[in-house]
Amino acid sequence: MIKKTGVIKKRYRTKNILLVVGILFIAANLRMSLSSVGPLVGMIRDDTGISNGAAGLLTTLPLLSFAIFSILASNIARRYGIKSTLMASLVALVIGIFLRSVYTAFALFAGTFILGSAIAMGNVLLPALIKRRFPHRIGIMTGLYTTFMNLFGALASGLSVPIAQQLGVGWRRTLASTALLVIITIILWLPQMFDRRSSKRYEVTQKVNIWGSPLAWFVTLFLGLQSMLYFVMLSWLPEIFIHYGMNSSKAGFMLSLMLLSSIPANFIVPIIADRIKKQHILIITVVSITLLGLVGIFLSGQFLAPLWTILLGLGIGGCLSLSLALIALRTLDTQHTSQLSGMAQSVGYLLAAIGPVLFGALRDATHTWTMPLIIMMVTCIVLFIVGIGAGKDAYVQSKKLGESQITS
Repeated sequence: MIKKTGVIKKRYRTKNILLVVGILFIAANLRMSLSSVGPLVGMIRDDTGISNGAAGLLTTLPLLSFAIFSILASNIARRYGIKSTLMASLVALVIGIFLRSVYTAFALFAGTFILGSAIAMGNVLLPALIKRRFPHRIGIMTGLYTTFMNLFGALASGLSVPIAQQLGVGWRRTLASTALLVIITIILWLPQMFDRRSSKRYEVTQKVNIWGSPLAWFVTLFLGLQSMLYFVMLSWLPEIFIHYGMNSSKAGFMLSLMLLSSIPANFIVPIIADRIKKQHILIITVVSITLLGLVGIFLSGQFLAPLWTILLGLGIGGCLSLSLALIALRTLDTQHTSQLSGMAQSVGYLLAAIGPVLFGALRDATHTWTMPLIIMMVTCIVLFIVGIGAGKDAYVQSKKLGESQITS
């Protein structure tokens, strides 16, 4: 009997290890195929003959698909199961990556939209899966998956140009090469399709409507505003430093420094958040660090630029992982988690898609980065306010819409 119990425990531990590995590999694919595009936009534009405006769509189109498919993700998962939906999204991601590398402009944009839609599923469903399978390890699991997500995103951003130019493979093969990690992830995720617990397909829950919950809106706005700040910095930080007199090479390095600086905060902040009931102090800390970085750039330009950039990375990185952790910490069950994740990320990525365009237009209208930086600092103040609401010790309440089913 003792031996049988030991075997069961060993199998359970092995299944959990495989699940954790699968989650981390899925997370690694959530930014890699996107962040590799930015540095190659010039090559893509010159080779395909598309306009600058069309080239800009290559970075904003995935964000728009995030906004659309984040709403649909929880309903699809409720019908087919979280793990099966994640597997389907990985297959769609491979298709989108290869289609994007075909020799037509239509395929370029169609593939970009498909891969963005596939990534949206992972964005929404990973917090729900973590809530379901690791309810007492939300902090460490969120920290690990956001770390993997941003680390591989930073690597793809930094290596795309050297691979395309120095290895001579061109931008198409460089972008197509990101499918290799997705294929490995599909293989690693296959055991989840045969997990007996997943074959117990139906677990009765209730359909929920959280759009009328004030707490859900606080979490949504916190994720949305921090996403907007992140993508504005991702799009315009080098240009801001160039405006203040920095050369383009060093300005590009500042962006890499910001991304790398975000990784420690990605890991540590959700672990701390999971250990406290109220996250007010933690929210004030990470938003204050972000604000300090913006104030530093606003007041001193390129003077002490590495310091302000590191502060931005730490602050924005902490805000990102904290916003994802709050989705699980402010909900009681998987259904609410997936619904809140879809709501928050749909609104959040819509703001993220609009933000860089609006701030770029404002810069063109004023011929300076003064007003955009002021508005970003004001956004941090608003982030403080909604963060206080999102960080309170409470759970999202919903209207129950009748019986439904959700699967793992």
